Amino acid sequence: MRRMPALYPLPFVPGFQDPDDPGSDPLCFAFRGRELLVTPEGRLPSVEQIDTHGVEAIRRQYLGTLEGTHCYSLELAPKLAPPGGLEFRDLRMLFGKLDGNHHAVAGRAVQIVEWDRTHQFCGACGEQTVLAEHERSRSCPSCQFPMYPRLAPAMIVAVERENEILLGRSAYFPPGIYSMLAGFVEPGESAEEAVIREVFEETNIVCGDVEYFGSQPWPYPNSLMLGFKAQYASGDIDTEADELEDAKWCPANDMPNTFPGNISISQWLLHDFLERNQAK
Repeated sequence: MRRMPALYPLPFVPGFQDPDDPGSDPLCFAFRGRELLVTPEGRLPSVEQIDTHGVEAIRRQYLGTLEGTHCYSLELAPKLAPPGGLEFRDLRMLFGKLDGNHHAVAGRAVQIVEWDRTHQFCGACGEQTVLAEHERSRSCPSCQFPMYPRLAPAMIVAVERENEILLGRSAYFPPGIYSMLAGFVEPGESAEEAVIREVFEETNIVCGDVEYFGSQPWPYPNSLMLGFKAQYASGDIDTEADELEDAKWCPANDMPNTFPGNISISQWLLHDFLERNQAK
């Protein structure tokens, strides 16, 4: 791996080789399944707090450095009781509560923990895999087949029709909440094609003029969410029961209840739409 320059422009620098000296208090992202070990205030516990309670990791992975501090992910026993004064919280529930940089690294950490746990043995021949030294992969000594962490690209889109936006409601949303349409990119498909297909499958609406907006890591479970804007082309809304409970065109000055805050790409897309259309 290329050595990162001194003026590397991002706060987190990924790494693969465990340093000789991790420092006196590295950051530890300890997971029981997808639940992160935190203090009651929703902060990461110190190494001293973890060690005081004799918490032992099944496996440990070096992640890299966050603003110069070494970071590790820890896989804990699936039935481990919370150590005294600490608690386990689902990572999704810590969105907006845990420090932003810490949450970003935690999203990376939980995916690496899960990948490492599920790739201890070769899926082809069953032989135990080994960890690579210079990249994030495991490989089978017999098959020589590298196994990298899985990343599933997904799309989310703001479909606009003049000063209206197409929003849908999933059965899994809290009561009354609407949001953007989203879905996974299929093999052999571009992200833009996924936008057009998903919108049509979920609502019977044909959209076009697909324009990239931005992206966000989305570790629920292993996604990279790609955000787009698109324009209505044709069709009338017709939802399928197994896709959405409801979908509708929403004027900028008469929006339904949506997820609060400004921490996810769906909220960024919605706020962008409202800024451009509420004054019209």
